[in-house]
Amino acid sequence: MLYSKQFAKTNKNAKEFESKNATLLIKAGFIDQVMAGVYIYLPLGVRVLSKIETIIREEMDKIASEVFMSSLAPQAIWEQTKRLHTIDVLMKTTPANDVSKAKNDNEYVLSPTHEDMVTPLAQKFYKSYKDFPFAVYQIQTKFRNEPRAKSGLLRCREFRMKDLYSFHTSEADLLTFYEKAKEAYWNVFNRIGIGPFTKIVLASGGDFTRNFSHEYQTLCSAGEDTIFYAKSKDIAYNREIAPSEAPKIEQSEEIAPLEEVPGEGIIGVEALAQFLKIPVEKTTKTILFETETGTVVAAAVRGDYEINELKLLKVLGCQSLKLASAATVKRVTNAEIGYAGILNLPADVTVIMDDSLQGRVNFEMGANKTNYHSINVNFERDLQLPSQFYDIKLAKQGDLYPETGEEYEVLKMAEVGNIFPLETKFSKAFDYRYLDENGKEQPIYMGSYGIGPSRVMGVLVEVFSDEKGLVWPESVAPYQVHLVGLDLKDETVRAYAFEVYEILGKQGIEVLFDDRIDVTAGAKFADADLIGIPHRLVVSRRLEKKIEYKKRTEKESKIIELEDVKKIM
Repeated sequence: MLYSKQFAKTNKNAKEFESKNATLLIKAGFIDQVMAGVYIYLPLGVRVLSKIETIIREEMDKIASEVFMSSLAPQAIWEQTKRLHTIDVLMKTTPANDVSKAKNDNEYVLSPTHEDMVTPLAQKFYKSYKDFPFAVYQIQTKFRNEPRAKSGLLRCREFRMKDLYSFHTSEADLLTFYEKAKEAYWNVFNRIGIGPFTKIVLASGGDFTRNFSHEYQTLCSAGEDTIFYAKSKDIAYNREIAPSEAPKIEQSEEIAPLEEVPGEGIIGVEALAQFLKIPVEKTTKTILFETETGTVVAAAVRGDYEINELKLLKVLGCQSLKLASAATVKRVTNAEIGYAGILNLPADVTVIMDDSLQGRVNFEMGANKTNYHSINVNFERDLQLPSQFYDIKLAKQGDLYPETGEEYEVLKMAEVGNIFPLETKFSKAFDYRYLDENGKEQPIYMGSYGIGPSRVMGVLVEVFSDEKGLVWPESVAPYQVHLVGLDLKDETVRAYAFEVYEILGKQGIEVLFDDRIDVTAGAKFADADLIGIPHRLVVSRRLEKKIEYKKRTEKESKIIELEDVKKIM
């Protein structure tokens, strides 16, 4: 490709964004921002995105058949899965003006994911046990109403997604395929170049399954996820579900008398600790919840922790939790919201204590009395030791992995893929069953597997760029070679530069040829570094028939013969 003829060039004076990938991709001429979270892919960007998707497609073709579903979905199927009014990023289309509305005023869902659409699609074709297992995938544009689209390609409102769905006659068969999908995903990430920086991370199964889902997370300072990694076991957890043990607090002070201290309108544990002149670790956070059956639960953690509702759900074995209403709090504690503690609660309140409460002496908690706090609370004297302490806290830096007692490594990472065991959630919603050998209907198990090609593109920039610009891995670079022509006003040099360009092209080498005449050598080299193609070749009057070669990842260049170019690619 002749750089002079390419649509869109570098723009080093373009706006600086908070994310490195947005800044560099725009300055290098790969993408252009339409609005927050929405981007146009320019020719260089299209080539990178296409190569990422080609690698994904080649690996997915080994385990599934490709389809292409519509982005528009009837609201009825989302109503059938009971997700129309619960998915918090769901978008829809409506007529944009009265003229359009007069022709058709229907509203449609803009699909953020396709479980709701693929299930009735499969139902039309496969019902016999002989048809199973099977899997289909697509590479599609998806839409999500992100509340704050940020981080460039890492969080968009319009983005590319590969989603694969598998169908099975048993949970065991689903898990067998699940392992095949894991292997296919590793093949993708290794080929793209981020495999060595990527971990498989245990995460919440959401409302799909009580089991863990799995995320593929890439080490990245711009990543939005906090990952807790236990090195000795090579196991990683998303913070949302990381099992954690609070470091023990050793206190040897003498037990003090229990007191109630007035303290009105104090906001936050830091302010409370300062008011009471105690460490934050001596404060206690008690939150009241109600389960779907109406059971009132008092959950308590050390003041420097937050309660993790996902963990609390598992401990209680209930289906859902909601914060207790002001009326419930008043009935249970005889106090307004903000002064709850676990002292002297009614017998019908289920009390769950986090392990962070252990080992403390003379600690604080709400007095169950408006505007008052209890201090110098102690187990066994004021509060009965529970039969069991639980882990219901949101993990934080310094926490221990319970199985080994080692301190977690806490990593910033960016999610590039995820896989979910959907089990029977969607097949049940559509009453999709298969007929077994005896003609009897049986439940169908499903799995969902996603990779975001556009997000991967952004992560590649975050991981591999340097102070000069982009540094693309060879497998996804827009071109293999960036050919820089200098002294092109000299007809002899110009003719030789085009000869090199044509010879490389005939050898099957992808070349971006900077053939601009009135641009300085320094500007051309700066553009080459910014664009980030793996190999740079220079033709100039000084070199005569030789070529200067430099890898983008190396500082030094060397002089080679034209016939040696193919050998070093």
